[in-house]
Amino acid sequence: DGWTLRDEDGHRYTFDDYRLRGRSTVRVHTGTGRDTRSDVYQDRRHYIWDNRSDTATLRNDRGRYVDSNSWGQRRGGRR
Repeated sequence: DGWTLRDEDGHRYTFDDYRLRGRSTVRVHTGTGRDTRSDVYQDRRHYIWDNRSDTATLRNDRGRYVDSNSWGQRRGGRR
């Protein structure tokens, strides 16, 4: 409970009552749908991930950095 996935614009998804087994993956979808073990949905009407560049940052329930993934050219011309 309480882990978050956030983009560069501050959009945040909070994992509530979700357990991920070791070496497993989960896909976090922007739209609506029914959560399963491998797919969770943010229930948003508009996409939040930028196709040109963005960063997804995962933090634990205490707000500590766990991991991130970036794609494209980062803002401000930095990579």
